[in-house]
Amino acid sequence: MDEEMLARVRAVKSAYEHELLQKRNVVGVGIGLRTRNAQPTNELAIVVSVTNKVPAEALDSQDLIPHELEGVPVDVQAIGFPIALGE
Repeated sequence: MDEEMLARVRAVKSAYEHELLQKRNVVGVGIGLRTRNAQPTNELAIVVSVTNKVPAEALDSQDLIPHELEGVPVDVQAIGFPIALGE
């Protein structure tokens, strides 16, 4: 993995994380590999975890998640509702 690219993705994630977490259905923001057709690629991306995917036309414009931020790909992944497990 290219350390320079990873540092860039981290910086962009940090700059937009708070804004992304304010959007409807978003429950997490991280860094990972982009997926296509449920298969991971080798492309580093900002991963936005949502409870469920919603068609763009059903969202208010402020809740749309961009496909990229400052040239860094953004991958939206539906994970449902996260649950903290006890010890």
